[in-house]
Amino acid sequence: MDEARAARAVREMLAAIGEDPDREGLRETPDRVAEAYAHLFSGLREDPTRHLEGGFDETARDLVLIRDVPLASTCEHHLLPFAGKAHVAYLPNGRVAGFSEIVRVVDGYARRPQLQERLTAQIADALYGSLGSLGSLVVVEATHTCMTARVAETIGSVAVTVAARGVFEDDPARRAEVVALIPRGG
Repeated sequence: MDEARAARAVREMLAAIGEDPDREGLRETPDRVAEAYAHLFSGLREDPTRHLEGGFDETARDLVLIRDVPLASTCEHHLLPFAGKAHVAYLPNGRVAGFSEIVRVVDGYARRPQLQERLTAQIADALYGSLGSLGSLVVVEATHTCMTARVAETIGSVAVTVAARGVFEDDPARRAEVVALIPRGG
């Protein structure tokens, strides 16, 4: 990422909204924002599926579910944050991934300008395709600043997206099994 260019753009934005980028409280803001954006968008410089390459051959074929994986991302429409949690499930097919590796996949896709719907699908696709699982199911619950800061009536609202692949897409009973294990609003 070109942090110097980003800092110049932030400085210009401050001037465009009528602020003085040279006043004491804002003088260092362009550099701080550029540094923050380098971190917030670090997922653009990686392929999150690489975290699944180090999985383990294992005969396990039972459900794996990691609930309440914290995530923070940036809405690509307004460049404002959204934050929440992901519930990530998959059914192994002779290969399992480390739990921390799954969390890294979530984080890698979240750290880019994003849509919640796409984020949910990318995680599910990674577990289904890259890991070669029999199926994956991902539920993401998030609060979007682009809604809550702009429209007072939406404060407290939570957007929920679901992506199902493989057996969880084809078998309603298997899908219901996972959904039952995820606490509502919890």
